[in-house]
Amino acid sequence: MAQTNLRAYVFLDSLQPQLAAHICTTCRGYFPVPYVASLFVEIAPGMAIHQVIDTALKNTGVHPATLVVERAFGMLEVHHEDKGEVRSAGDAILKHLGAKEEDRARPKVVSNTIIRAIEPMHAMIIDKIRFGSMIEPGRSLFIMETEPAAYAVLAANEAEKAADVRLIDVTPFGAFGRLYMSGDEAEIDSAAAAATAAIQGVSGKEVRGDSKS
Repeated sequence: MAQTNLRAYVFLDSLQPQLAAHICTTCRGYFPVPYVASLFVEIAPGMAIHQVIDTALKNTGVHPATLVVERAFGMLEVHHEDKGEVRSAGDAILKHLGAKEEDRARPKVVSNTIIRAIEPMHAMIIDKIRFGSMIEPGRSLFIMETEPAAYAVLAANEAEKAADVRLIDVTPFGAFGRLYMSGDEAEIDSAAAAATAAIQGVSGKEVRGDSKS
């Protein structure tokens, strides 16, 4: 497994309600409920993610919600009401990869933007493509891009814990992860600060950018 690169390893001890609902809207697997423990793993190359999820399911009782296979990267999510079960799944995955949690890539904030008092037509366009809540004209919009992509869920989860905001959309796979949140100006400022702090607090290895636009 030396050729498989651990890009992201994100353990969430308490999946927040809006993020849980968003996963249910977009996943093809087993739905998580709020406040369960959740694990997101992203690797390269993408096809190897099948062996990774097979390892987790054969060794633990976790439930898989998401499995994404791309040419470059693969991403999975598993969850369980027992945090220990999710931790065990993570341990089995790391053993399979011959890696440690600290071998993951250290995440980068690629972009971090707040748009205040969003215009009605801008809000309409975003509402057409989102899978979460709608954004109303006049609300503030927080947009973050992360690399590797799976760390976007960490930003989303911590932002939801910290502030009264609405999760518009989150994409935790691909070249970059993307997060959209809306709310009152002060709440969005708090959410953005929490999301940024969460990403900056993740340890890992510095890797050269290998993503493709």
